[in-house]
Amino acid sequence: MAETAPLIFIVDDDHGMLRLIEKTLQREGFATATATSARDAIEWLQKNRPALMLLDLKLQDMEGKEVINHLASVGTSVPFVIITGQGDERVAVEMMKRGALDYLVKDVQFQEFVPTVVRRALDQLDRDRRLAESERERRHLEQQILEISEHERRSIGRDLHDGLCQHLTGIEMMLQALARDSKTECAQLEKICAYLRESICQSKALTRGISPVESPANGLMSALEELAFNVSTMFRVKCTFRCPAPVLISDNNAATHLFRIAQEAASNAIKHGKARTVKIELSEKKGRLLLTIRDDGQGLPADAPPGRGQGLRIMKYRAETVGGSLEVQRDPDGGTTVVCSIQDTKRILSPETK
Repeated sequence: MAETAPLIFIVDDDHGMLRLIEKTLQREGFATATATSARDAIEWLQKNRPALMLLDLKLQDMEGKEVINHLASVGTSVPFVIITGQGDERVAVEMMKRGALDYLVKDVQFQEFVPTVVRRALDQLDRDRRLAESERERRHLEQQILEISEHERRSIGRDLHDGLCQHLTGIEMMLQALARDSKTECAQLEKICAYLRESICQSKALTRGISPVESPANGLMSALEELAFNVSTMFRVKCTFRCPAPVLISDNNAATHLFRIAQEAASNAIKHGKARTVKIELSEKKGRLLLTIRDDGQGLPADAPPGRGQGLRIMKYRAETVGGSLEVQRDPDGGTTVVCSIQDTKRILSPETK
């Protein structure tokens, strides 16, 4: 099947020039449509979508920049190239800053340059399109990798909890029973039981680390509270969690991403910022969810180490994955504030929260 020729929309109130451009482009294999006024152009664009528009900068009923502004305001913007007379190159360059792909000057070489400029503009559009597609594919792949990773974490966590932890608990109970019945080697059996209890505790801690957020809607609040306790205990800093009103997350995957953001931010505050106090806060107001992590550390260094930069990129990607954004700010009095903000929470918040 033959490819459809790109449709070029030409807008010029000079009928002779309009006809010249149209014939030139048709000889080069392009499809064309034309309009001799801004009003006709706007009306045509409401029903059609060209590959490219060639727009005269000065039309009798409206200037070219006003046409572009109007199209943007009604959501019908199209890629465009400006056509201008000699002496108006400065205005044409200004239009390029406002989105024009290129410009054509009506001079003696105008007819020769029209096909070249059109092809160059179409090539640029094609490169931009392919780059955008590649970026979408990359982001989709990264999202899938994160989702698969979290799924595997939860799966391993369930296996540890349902399998290993229960087996260890059963062995401990059997040994305790044996110790009660046996008159010899009781001390050795008690020692084995103590080792088993320690192994059970470690297995449960590992399970929580792999799958930190439980399925119920209040799972994120519980996980963040436990995170604050663990950070305080392990690193001997003051880490607190505050949630002024219940924030119920129905999407466990989103809740896990939010937990990982808080976990990474707290870890960075202690390891890189040398913080002594970390405050984690979760709140929701008028459909906007905020996860805030503040610390009193050294703040963001001018030359952050590679590990921190990678962690920040992952946090930002996690925020984008749940439809939010991430801001990292250095506080005037020292320390760092990390804020994950989600404006549209319809997908992740439980109806009870809304």
